[in-house]
Amino acid sequence: MTTTLATEHRARTATPVLPTADAHLAFRPLPSGDARITGGFWALRQERNGADAIRDGYRQLEAAGNFRNLRIAAGTESGDVVGPIFMDSDVYKWLEAVAWELGRAPAEDLRALQQEVTALVAAAQADDGYIDSVQQVRFDGARYTDLKWSHEMYCAGHLMQAAVAQSRATGDTALLDVATKNADHLVRTFGDGDGQARDIDGHPVVEMGLVELYRETGTRAYLDLAHWFVDARGHGIIERAGGEPTYFSDRVPSRTATTVEGHAVRAVYLAAGAVDVAIETGDAELLAASERQFADMMATKAFITGGLGARWDWEAFGDPYELPTDRGYAETCAAIGGIQWAWRLLLATGKPEYADAVERLLYNAFLPGVSLAGTEYFYVNPLQHRDHAHADENRSPAHGRRGWFDCACCPPNIMRTFASLDGYLATATEGGLQVHQYATADLGPVTIETGYPHDGAVRVTVTEDGPLALGLRIPAWSDTTTVAVDGETQHPEPGTLHTIERAWHAGDTVEIAFDMTPHRFVADARIDAARGQVAIERGPLVYAVEQPDQDGFTVDDLTIDADAAITEDRRDDLLDGIVTLRIPAHAPAEHAQAAWPYRRLDTATRSGGPDAARTATSVDDATAGGGADPGLPSDASDASDTSVTAVTAVAIPYYAWANRGAVPMRVWLPLNAR
Repeated sequence: MTTTLATEHRARTATPVLPTADAHLAFRPLPSGDARITGGFWALRQERNGADAIRDGYRQLEAAGNFRNLRIAAGTESGDVVGPIFMDSDVYKWLEAVAWELGRAPAEDLRALQQEVTALVAAAQADDGYIDSVQQVRFDGARYTDLKWSHEMYCAGHLMQAAVAQSRATGDTALLDVATKNADHLVRTFGDGDGQARDIDGHPVVEMGLVELYRETGTRAYLDLAHWFVDARGHGIIERAGGEPTYFSDRVPSRTATTVEGHAVRAVYLAAGAVDVAIETGDAELLAASERQFADMMATKAFITGGLGARWDWEAFGDPYELPTDRGYAETCAAIGGIQWAWRLLLATGKPEYADAVERLLYNAFLPGVSLAGTEYFYVNPLQHRDHAHADENRSPAHGRRGWFDCACCPPNIMRTFASLDGYLATATEGGLQVHQYATADLGPVTIETGYPHDGAVRVTVTEDGPLALGLRIPAWSDTTTVAVDGETQHPEPGTLHTIERAWHAGDTVEIAFDMTPHRFVADARIDAARGQVAIERGPLVYAVEQPDQDGFTVDDLTIDADAAITEDRRDDLLDGIVTLRIPAHAPAEHAQAAWPYRRLDTATRSGGPDAARTATSVDDATAGGGADPGLPSDASDASDTSVTAVTAVAIPYYAWANRGAVPMRVWLPLNAR
C-alpha cells in the first residue's frame, strides 16, 4: 500500500490524556502537536509501526472477521459472527492507532481506511446508541446478559478512546458522534437511579474512556458515571452474578485496596481509570489509594523488566513475590496498562518515580512484545526460554513472535502506544517544562538530541528567548549524572527532577551525561525463582543472554561470577544497533543427561563407615554433569565426567531477544558457586 502525504493537514501529535482546566494536577501534558519525536531509537519504531504494522492491522482485522462482524450487525452481510466476544475492541484500538498516526504523519490512504471503518462502526450502532457486534448478532439483540464476561462496556471504553484520538489528532468527529451516542446510552442505563442497572463490566477500561470523553466534550455525566463505576467495585456485584471477585478486581473497593490482584490487565486499567477520576474530581482519598496500590505492585508483583502478571492461569497477578522466570506471563497489554497508570500518577503527583516506572515498562516490558520489524508480536513475555522448548497453544513464546492471535488484544494495543508515544515525553507547568523520557525530539521550547537508551549523552537545546524552569528527570539508575550549562557543571541526585530556572537565549544548550555502567542485580529472597542468580542492567535496559551470541555452550548451562568485570561492545551491525555486554562465565561444552537430575550436595555416609563418605565442595561439583541415577550411588554416574570451563557470555538488551528465532534465552543468570 502506497503512503501519500496529505499536505493540507498539519501534524497534530498525540495527547492521549488531556485533563480539563479544573483538574487537580502537578503537571499538565503538552498540548497536541507540541511534542514530536524526530529521530533516533523511538522514531525508527514509530516509522515501522506507521508504515507497516498499522496498515497490516487493517488486513489482519479483515482476515480475522472483525470487520465482517460489524457488517453483519449493520445488516450489509449475513451469517454468523466469529471470534471472541470482544472482537470490536480490536477495531477500536486500531482506529485509535490510525488517528494518532494520522496526527503524526498525515497520509491519504490511511485517512481513507479510517473513514471507511468509522462509517462501518456507525452503521452497526443501534438507534439508542448501543453497539457490540458479537453480542448484537450472537444473542439476537439481547444486551448485558452476562456483563462479567461479555466485555460490552470494555469495547465501549476503547470506542471512546479511539473517538477522542480521532477528534484530537485529525479534527474528524464522525467517531466521536458514535461514542457520545453510546456514552449517553450507558448514562441512561447504569447507576443507582430509578430504572437503572446497578452493574459493572467484568473488564475495566470504560472508566478511562468515559473520563477522556468528558474531557473532550465537557459532558459531566460521563465523568459521574466513570466515578460510579470505580466506586461500585468491591461491593459484591460480580460475586452475586456468579463471578470470582478477585479475578475481576471486585473483592475490595478501589479506595481501600492496598494492592492489585486478579487479572493483571483488568486491574491496571481499573487503577488508571481511578486516577483519571481522582484528577478530575479532586478525590484525594482515591488518589492516595492508587499510589498505595502502585507502590505495592512494584515492590512485590513486578518482574525486573516491569512486566506485570505472574500466572498463565487467568492471566493474573500472583501472590507477593510470586514471579517465575520461565512461566511468567507479563502480558504485553498489562505493560501498556501499567504505563497508562504510571503516567496518570505522574501528572497527578509530579513524583519522578512514576516517570522512572514508565521508562522501565516502556523499554523492558512493552517493547519486547513486538519484533524489530514492528509486525510480529508476543502476547506473553517470559524471562527465560529453555532449550528444546515446545510450542503448544497460540500464545506460547516458543512459536516466536506472531503476526496475530486468536485473542488479538496485544497487536493493536502496541500500535496505538507507538503512535501516541510523543505524548509521554514531557509535561508543563506555568513557566516550566519537565522532560521525563529522553528521545530525539522537538518539545517546543527545547529540542533534544540523544543516542538514548544505548548512549547516556543527551543534548537539550533551547529554541526561544525568555525565562523557563527546565526540569530534567534524573533516573534512579544513574549513580553519577553530570549536567553542564553555561560553563557550570552540576551533579544532581539519582531519582530526582533536576530543575534549572533561568532566562534562556535561543541556542543555549544543556549537556547531560548519565552513568551507563552495567550493574548486577539480585532479587528479594522471597522471589524464589531468582534466588542464587543475578540480572544485569545497563542504563534503562534489562539485559538477557540469548543463544545466537554464545560460542560453544548452551545458555541453559551458564553460570557467571559475581564480581568479574563486564565489558561493553557497541554493535551497530546487530539488532538495529545495540551495546552488547561480555560477561566472564562458566559452562560445560555440553549437557550430559543422566537418569536422575538431582545430585547429592551434603556430606553423606554410605554403608562402610566414615571412609566411604563423599563430600561435594560446591554447587558446581554437585551439578556440573547434570543429574545422577537414583538407583546408583551418586559417584557412580558417568555424568560427572563433563567438565565446566571458562567462557565468555554475551548479553543483549532483553527487548531484542527472539528476533533471530525462538532460541534459548535467560535474564536471570545463575551464580557460579566456586
